[in-house]
Formats: sequence, C-alpha cells, structure tokens
Amino acid sequence: MTMIRSDRPVTPDDLDLAVRLAVDSLREAPGTAWDHPAGSLEWTCWETVEHLADDLFAYAAQLGPRTPPLTGEVPFVWERRRPGGPANAIGADRTAGPAGLLQVLESCGALLVAMARTTPPQVRAHHGFGISDPEGFTAMGIVETLVHTHDLAEGLGLPWTPPAELCAPVLARLFPDAPADTDPWPTLLWCTGRAELPGRPRRTEWRWNGVPADER
Repeated sequence: MTMIRSDRPVTPDDLDLAVRLAVDSLREAPGTAWDHPAGSLEWTCWETVEHLADDLFAYAAQLGPRTPPLTGEVPFVWERRRPGGPANAIGADRTAGPAGLLQVLESCGALLVAMARTTPPQVRAHHGFGISDPEGFTAMGIVETLVHTHDLAEGLGLPWTPPAELCAPVLARLFPDAPADTDPWPTLLWCTGRAELPGRPRRTEWRWNGVPADER
C-alpha cells in the first residue's frame, strides 16, 4: 500500500502530467462513443470533456486579474447548450471531431499550467470551496482531470489508473481528512463520491478545502 500523505507541494508539472496522461488515454476512445454517458454523470462524454476544459480554463482565468476577485468568479458567461448539460464558457466545435475536442482540453490545461507557474504564491482568489492560492488551483485542476477522466473512461470503455504520485499530494492539499490507511487513487475516488472504500460507503456529498493549510 502507498501512503497517501505527501509533504511535497503540488506543482504545475504535476498538472501538466495529469493532463497529458488524460489526453493520451482519451485518444484511444472509439469515435462512436463520445455521446455515451460519462460514468455516473448525466452528461455525455463529449460534454464532460468540455466541462473539464472549462474547469481548467476557469481556474486559470480566476488567477489572471492583477487583483483577483475574492468574493466571486471572473464574470464570464457560462451557458448550458441543452437542459441538464454542463454550464460552460468553453466549448469545442463538433466538426473538429474528437481530435479537436482533446486539443481544446489540452489547450485549457496548458493555460492553467502557465498561470500556476507565473502567479506569485501569495496571490489569493475566490473559489466556492474556499479562497485559494496558485497551488490550490493547481491541485483542483489535477483532481478535476483525474476524476473526470475516470468518468470518461467508464463511458468510453478505457482503462484509467493514474499514478499514486499524482494522487497523494492533491489528497494532502485538498482533502486533509482523507483516510490515511488506503491507497491514493481509490481514496481520491472515495473523496469525490465515486467509489466505496473498505468500511466506508460511497459518499453522496463531498467537497474539498482549497484554503491554504495555515489559513484554515
């Protein structure tokens, strides 16, 4: 068993690796499967990739202003393209096909990686789960990437087990109360309401804590 606690910070390189692994895995999807439901979500696989890209874009944008907002989000327009679909500012041109969709995801991931590398660590910005710093937004982007790729892998019929080295630091950063006696990837799925752990039923509600540890 790999212990989930990690003393090292979450880094932009971690996020870059998470996005690259996700994109490489999703490239193996059959072209006819993108309108299948994404795991337990009510969204299609195509919509879920758009949502993930939108998350990464939104985190980058939140860090972008010279004085980032502390009480709300940068006011882009988020719209649903169908009832029940995700509310996104980012969308992919369907005529570009799955390759174009994954290019949108890769591009939005690169935006957050760049912002995480260039934003001073003392900067703070609003998130609904707590005012956070660049490391926190980086960790959020990794969690979104890992768990939504899990949803997508279920819908697309793909294998997906990210390395413990990516899961452990984000668990320590965002889920400080996570079990310490279970492997990182199953623990992250449990923390985000996607799986059971031995002796612990699947969560029906969950949230992370993006506030830096010394400011909680």
